Formats: sequence, structure tokens, C-alpha cells
Amino acid sequence: MQRHFHEELATLKQTLLTMGGLVEDQIHRVMRALIERDDALAREVIDRDRRVNMLDVEVDEKCVELLALHQPAAGDLRFITTAMKIVTDLERIGDQAVNIAQRAIELNREPQLKPYIDLPRMAEKAARMVKESLDAFVNRDTALARQVCAEDAAVDALKEQVFRELLTFMMEDARTIPRAIRLILISRFLERVADHATNIAEMVVYLVEGKMVRHTLA
Repeated sequence: MQRHFHEELATLKQTLLTMGGLVEDQIHRVMRALIERDDALAREVIDRDRRVNMLDVEVDEKCVELLALHQPAAGDLRFITTAMKIVTDLERIGDQAVNIAQRAIELNREPQLKPYIDLPRMAEKAARMVKESLDAFVNRDTALARQVCAEDAAVDALKEQVFRELLTFMMEDARTIPRAIRLILISRFLERVADHATNIAEMVVYLVEGKMVRHTLA
């Protein structure tokens, strides 16, 4: 019975990693859709979110089943509760990719306002944070988890930079406002991706060290 339980925990971990890889890929794809003004790719990102949602439900149901049937203690219990938290953040990262895809489709109806420089940089940093937070989870690496938390400040700084630049566009020409607002929203969606990656990293610290560090890590 114990061996079967640990096999199920390993399967649960693999499903989480599959979901993580999918949402990370969603971020890369949606930024390509934005930069290349590719409506078809943006719609593909929206359609693929169904797969993200299916994995979310699958992980949740497996966690509840493991808790109900095995009543795990100590480290195994922390692993399952961590998985339940992580899957929620991964699902929300998927939602942010969908939000960006929708704004990209709207932006493609008008001429491009400006070259995209800081938004791709934000996306690259946020996607890397997602990958690193999951690497930290797999390897139980609290040093990497804390590094992910520290990286969030750079994404926040880029969001402020994007906002200031687009504010200048809007003040100089009111006709740019609808496009500028959509780009500001995209920067906020990317910031939230980084926030969710930070949440995952904080849960890794909880998993390994057994202490909650939310709102306490730099």
C-alpha cells in the first residue's frame, strides 16, 4: 500500500510538471502572437487553455483522493497541500496568457503603437521565474526558490517603466489611449505571472522547511 501511495505521489508531481511546462509554453506562444501580430496563434493559446484547466481539475481530484484514502502525515501531507496550492497558481498563469491573447487580437485591429521592447523582456523574466520555481519544487531547492522571489522586483520595475512610457504616448496624443491601455494591461498580466511564480517558490520553502514565508521574503 505504501509503495502504491508513493507511486501516486510521483505521478502527481509529473502531472504538475506537465501543467507547468504547458503554461510556460503558453507565455512564450502568446508573446510571439503579440510581437508577430498573429491572430491565429493568439486564438490557439486561448483554445489550449482548456488543456490547462483539465490538468488543474486532474491534480485537484488526485490530491483530494490521496488525502481521503491515505490520510498522509508530515512530509507527504505538506507535499499534497503544496501541490494543491501550486496547481492554482499554474492555472492562473494560464489565465493570464489567455488575457494577453485577447488583448493581442484587439491590438491587431489597429496599427502598432510602438516597437515592443520591455514587454518581451518582462515575459522572458516571468516565464523564467515559472520554470525556476518548478525546478525548485522538483529539486526541493530553497535557495533557488528564494532567488525566484527576489527576481520579482525586476518584473515590477519593468511594469512601471512600461506604464511611464505609455503614459507619455497618451498625454501627447489622445488617439493612442485605447492601444496604450491594452499594452498597460498586458504588462499587468505579465506582472501577475511573476507573482504566481513567486507564490510557487514560497510554497517550495514551506514544503522543504515546513514554514510559511508568504509576504516575508524579499
